[in-house]
Amino acid sequence: MQPSIWQILIVAALVLILFGRGRISEMMGDVGKGIRSFKKGITEEEESAKASAQIDSKPADINAEKTATSDKTVS
Repeated sequence: MQPSIWQILIVAALVLILFGRGRISEMMGDVGKGIRSFKKGITEEEESAKASAQIDSKPADINAEKTATSDKTVS
C-alpha cells in the first residue's frame, strides 16, 4: 500500500508547522556539516595510513643506503 500524494502533502505540512521552515534548514545544514566532517575524517585516516606505510618502508631503504655507503668506505 503506497501513500497517495495527499498523504505526503499532509505529512509535509505537519512537519513544516511543527518545526518551522528555519528549523528544517538549520537541521539540514547540521546534516551537511556532519557529512563533511565524516568525509574529512575518512580522508585523514587514509592519509595517515599511507604516511605510516611510507614510514615503515623507509627504514629498509635507509639501511640499504648505509650498507652501500659503508661498503664504499671500507674498500
